[in-house]
Amino acid sequence: MNRYPQMLAPLDLGHVVLKNRLLMGSMHTGLEETGDWNRVAEFYAARARGGVALMVTGGMAPNREGGVFPGAAGLFTAADIANHRTVTDRVHGAGGRIAMQILHAGRYAYGPDCVSASAVKSPISPFAPRALDEAGIEKQIADIVTAAARAREAGYDGVEVMGSEGYFLNQFLVRHVNRRDDRWGGAYENRMRLPVEVVRRVRAAVGRDFIVIYRISLIDLVPDGSTWSEVVQLAKAVEGAGASILNTGIGWHEARIPTIATSVPRAAFTWLTARLRPEVSIPVVASNRINTPELAEAILAGGQADLVSMARPFLADPDFVAKSAAGRGDEIAPCIACNQACLDHTFSGRISSCLVNPRAGHETELPVIPAKTPKTVAVVGAGPAGMAAAITAAGRGHRVTLFERAAEIGGQLTLAREVPGKEEFHGLIRWFATMIDRAGVVLQLGTEATPEVLAGFDEVILATGVSARDPGIATDPGAHVLGYAEVLRGAPVGARVAIVGAGGIGFDVAEYLTQTGESATQHPAEWMREWGVGDPATSAGGLAEPMPEAAARSVTLLQRKPEKPGRKLGKTTGWIHRAQLAARGVTMLGGVNYERITPEGLHISFGTARENPTLIAADAVVLCAGQTSNRALAETLGRPCHIIGGADLAGELDAKRAIDQGTRLALSL
Repeated sequence: MNRYPQMLAPLDLGHVVLKNRLLMGSMHTGLEETGDWNRVAEFYAARARGGVALMVTGGMAPNREGGVFPGAAGLFTAADIANHRTVTDRVHGAGGRIAMQILHAGRYAYGPDCVSASAVKSPISPFAPRALDEAGIEKQIADIVTAAARAREAGYDGVEVMGSEGYFLNQFLVRHVNRRDDRWGGAYENRMRLPVEVVRRVRAAVGRDFIVIYRISLIDLVPDGSTWSEVVQLAKAVEGAGASILNTGIGWHEARIPTIATSVPRAAFTWLTARLRPEVSIPVVASNRINTPELAEAILAGGQADLVSMARPFLADPDFVAKSAAGRGDEIAPCIACNQACLDHTFSGRISSCLVNPRAGHETELPVIPAKTPKTVAVVGAGPAGMAAAITAAGRGHRVTLFERAAEIGGQLTLAREVPGKEEFHGLIRWFATMIDRAGVVLQLGTEATPEVLAGFDEVILATGVSARDPGIATDPGAHVLGYAEVLRGAPVGARVAIVGAGGIGFDVAEYLTQTGESATQHPAEWMREWGVGDPATSAGGLAEPMPEAAARSVTLLQRKPEKPGRKLGKTTGWIHRAQLAARGVTMLGGVNYERITPEGLHISFGTARENPTLIAADAVVLCAGQTSNRALAETLGRPCHIIGGADLAGELDAKRAIDQGTRLALSL
């Protein structure tokens, strides 16, 4: 029985029929910049084999000044075209279709040669752009059109013209950046001239039998952004200029509102896609925080869109479509929207991958090959490292037993799922449980793995995790001191709390303790009100005054390091956590010394001279001061073993490293 009749229905674009309604959205992986085109080709071919109807590449620069960073990939030479032909041939051989995104970064280009509508510097780049003159604008149009023609020559099925997220074309559209008074500025008819002209000339260059997607910003989420009437006006003009599909973008990169992080409600912005769809005659694509086939089906069945774009879910599982069609939706590795291995890597100049699926972007490096000599393998610890190792090893034909002394799987993930905004971890644990069962792993819960129990196995993998570190603060009798695990499991803390340690765990505990009622991530209207998401029909750019809920209790977050708390959180998500806690009135202090914990609270001082002694009045002090590795079993085992995850290296609770390490080890056995 087909559980997803709308999602798996074909879509006729006139000159070509897409086999289903799923589009793999553009993601800059950094693979093209490696120069290893076999690796690039295999990344896309894996998703084509998995059944997605149409893929869009990461953004390709139309010229040097428009690249997102110096040296960004594009189609500049005959050699570039030949390299891209390697990709398109592989994708077509796997039964897929692929479009190349043309991305001109404008003032977001991280280099001194960046250009834009006006010389208005972006807050996320140190470089002020050069305002283009008439000849300069003509050059940018011509270069974009040339890139589209070269994409066709390279075998692509289409192009996506990037006109959202605050990039070059989007910059011309809004008064936030466009301060011009010539025919490219001023009235909206002038400001939209550039994207419409680009689409018109791209269509003329590539012919009618070629897909042209325009990525349109539905809500800019910046001051002086587009109004809804302007969005509709542009959509109709772009359709008239020859676009085949309107893909939708949400928010600029500099917006103060998160749009794709895990704390954003699922499908939070499809109400805008549903509003645009009846205004045009070409297919409209819904995007942002859509990560299950059930959700995609509901969006399509409800008439909110003609197609659904998913990007990161195809990092998590390249076989998303094939599993859906085969009735194996519960086996789809879930995208948890953590950004840790994808966007954080991208914005750090590293190859993008996936916390849930470390093979993403590394398909040629980490092939899954059946074991030549199947072994009996014992894995001790059913946290992320141990579960990943067990599932991967069993998938290669090894006979795996997974020992866990607790009554459930998950390890530290069972704590993460309690944090408001991290509800996706519930699904991740369910997926691990499903895959442990489907892979044939023998699961022994509530079992202590002793050296005697492990003696008969060919290989032993220890994934025994971490314990909370005791920071050694002098503590008086009667003081109420708790560990982070106790708090996240529901221990009472009172109305005033001091948190020792302002790393990721400290921030998670602070969010947990300040949350009032159910997480806003589960209630889109509440989330929009808290963050100040308005309606672009009534406020340009869709901004409203944020109205955060009152904090459930008073929290002070402290750290020893003399720097801004939270500075080392995720590159693309840290600002969200800092803003959330600031909105809830959390006091954040760095450079403190912990002098003593008493029944009255936490006594601190500041600096190396231990100046300004202060009492942080608190009903409870929560320790989030790091972890130590649990390696006692390794020391008594009396035989060689493999040590992975937190047992190997204790740090912040790092599921990305743990799953990667467990997967790589299992592939090497």
